[in-house]
Amino acid sequence: MATPRAVVLVEGNSDRTALLTLAARTGRDLAADGVEVVAMGGITNTRAFAARYGPRGLDLPLAGLYDAPEEAHLRRGLAAAGLPDALEPGALPALGFFACTADLEDELIRALGAAAVEDVIAAAGETRSLRLLAGMPAQRTWTREAVLRRFLGVRSGRKARYAALLVAALDPAQVPAPLTAVLARV
Repeated sequence: MATPRAVVLVEGNSDRTALLTLAARTGRDLAADGVEVVAMGGITNTRAFAARYGPRGLDLPLAGLYDAPEEAHLRRGLAAAGLPDALEPGALPALGFFACTADLEDELIRALGAAAVEDVIAAAGETRSLRLLAGMPAQRTWTREAVLRRFLGVRSGRKARYAALLVAALDPAQVPAPLTAVLARV
């Protein structure tokens, strides 16, 4: 892609995959729109990526998706990269950054419901793996939702794979607000 007109910063590849899948489902080609979704490899890399693309770098409009427990890292990184307003209470949505309550997987599990997520896992042929995890002593007392979050994050590449599958399973009315908001921003 040539220099994009806007950049969406996300923590990891699963967030990137979810946004690209959702955009495609709504008939939108982000690359054709000049929007680049960049997986930063973790929230602690915000400063470097925001400095590259933001006001001290290419000076492109930024937006992003982040996990609410990581908000302090995001705020500091954006401020250090030339967006000092990020430190102000309530400023992140105005800057185009939207929080997932716990993380992307939590948002998708709550949107679909545990039973529908289990159906997606079954369709992907991983019911046995889910049952094995759920039957382990440490997880036996966990909620279904907690077991599902653990399942999605326990194997390399699984978060991104299921980000696409779970977004594809969403009814348009079920799309989590942070995903809708960040795509509306760009």
